[in-house]
Amino acid sequence: MKLGFLGFGNLGKAIATRLSECGYDLYVWNRTPSKIGSIKANTLSSPEAVVNECSMTFLCLFDSDAVETLLLGEKGILKTNCTDKIIIDFTTNSYKKVLNFHEECNKRNLYYLESPVLGSVVPARQGNLTILVSGKSEAFEKVKPVLESLGKHIFYLEKPGKATQMKLVNNLVLGSFMATIAESIATAEKLGISKEQAIEILSVGGGDSLVLRAKKEKILNEDFSTHFSNALIYKDINCLQEIAYDNKIPIFTASLIKELYASTFTQNFHEEDFSSIYKLFKNNLR
Repeated sequence: MKLGFLGFGNLGKAIATRLSECGYDLYVWNRTPSKIGSIKANTLSSPEAVVNECSMTFLCLFDSDAVETLLLGEKGILKTNCTDKIIIDFTTNSYKKVLNFHEECNKRNLYYLESPVLGSVVPARQGNLTILVSGKSEAFEKVKPVLESLGKHIFYLEKPGKATQMKLVNNLVLGSFMATIAESIATAEKLGISKEQAIEILSVGGGDSLVLRAKKEKILNEDFSTHFSNALIYKDINCLQEIAYDNKIPIFTASLIKELYASTFTQNFHEEDFSSIYKLFKNNLR
């Protein structure tokens, strides 16, 4: 089966690699071709060429502005005839913009599925992502067999916007857990308890979580090479706050957690993995 793929950041590259290893025939484009790396794929000259070649095309971009440019820009995909094609968007989008993407695609008889994922590089390579999907059911049923090669859990929330809302709620938990775990470890170290012992005890106590299991090696080794960046978690919590504002919902912890990740910009490690929030607490306790 021919599949299109656009977007080769850390997560996008991992997902595309998984699809290639599962035997799919990939047709790809990236603004920086070198980022495609050694993935077995057919590199085309433009996003439009990819969509024209394939019945379904996956997007995995940094944010909604990038998606908007790709879909609706001067040379955007939607400027071409793409009737009955399917776009599957793994990007974590702004809620308002994702609703607009649905609307604009529907006008042109193009199927748009918002499909944000839970999990980052390692589960993507293993096919263990959790995938949330909103959009028309007939498109979802066509895409589902491909998604099953990427995700261990797939949740279909049909109404446009619901997958994005749930992804942003999940990322509040993700960012909060990571910050709390990081502060706990840094505090234990300040009290003279080794990082190794603190992590071992947290792992069998109140700190036991998918977050600690996924990130403990990064904290132990202080290897903050990026799987999911501070900049992205900051962006996602900001998007959740926009939803809360529009719906007059108070979300108390989100405000604090967002500002913690904002501090990674002022200290110039916003592009590092979000587990590097540990450095913020460790440096503060010196």
